Amino acid sequence: MEWLLEPFALGFQQRALLAGSLAAIVFSVVGTWVVIRGMTFLGDALVHGVIPGIALGVLFGFNPLIGAAAAALVMLGGIHLVHRQTTFSEDTGIGLLFAGMLALGVILISRTPDPDGALTTILFGDTLGVTQFDIAVIAVVAVLTVGGTVLLYRRLLVLAFNEQKAALLGLRPRVTHAILLGLITLAIVGSFQTVGTLLVFGLLVGPPATAALLVRRVPAMMLTAGAIGLFAVAGGLFISFHADTSGSATMALIPIVLFFVVLAVKSLIRRTPTTTDEGSRAGMTTT
Repeated sequence: MEWLLEPFALGFQQRALLAGSLAAIVFSVVGTWVVIRGMTFLGDALVHGVIPGIALGVLFGFNPLIGAAAAALVMLGGIHLVHRQTTFSEDTGIGLLFAGMLALGVILISRTPDPDGALTTILFGDTLGVTQFDIAVIAVVAVLTVGGTVLLYRRLLVLAFNEQKAALLGLRPRVTHAILLGLITLAIVGSFQTVGTLLVFGLLVGPPATAALLVRRVPAMMLTAGAIGLFAVAGGLFISFHADTSGSATMALIPIVLFFVVLAVKSLIRRTPTTTDEGSRAGMTTT
């Protein structure tokens, strides 16, 4: 029993577990909409898009959360501008801003006093360095994302499956989409300290995608994704403690591995003939 509890015995380990659990709840809610709406590319672009803002915060000594939020707004504004002012699809703007913001972020990081250390912290987080302030931030983000989803559930649900129907019902799909983008941005900005900007994507997409293989209803997907996310956080911290690996990377990897395990099991089940099928084939043979 001591072997099981040892990774969570110290205060900084407990803070990491709490912050990671809150992040898992946030991503289970927001990530479900991302997966259902097919917005994974945009989610990945936003994850990279906040890097210049965080780097500016590190470089000039202000709160990186402010920089990350500002960078995300620039990213979303740029995507909207390209889409509205040209004949290109939204993916073109996402791809352009994806590459441009990432390159700018790396350039800014290279100007910091400790570029290697800053790059590692920004990209991969510092799970065991989570502070009470970080926990407070992610707690507020959790309340806002869960509360926003509850209040706008019908709008988000109709938008996720049929944007035209949402417009016909007077649900203002553009406004709802903008709010959803705000929730996604809020989740990414509020969680980068816990799991890092690049590894956020593992928890944003991994648990909801795995849940989508197991259940169909949206609330069940969110609950299942939350359970998977909590397991990934606790399991990642446990494995990283005993195997001396990166905590944030291990947390992000677990739901991805689970996705392919579930996918493989489901594929095997589909290929395995049932007793009824075998009996039917046997009956056809005897006749």
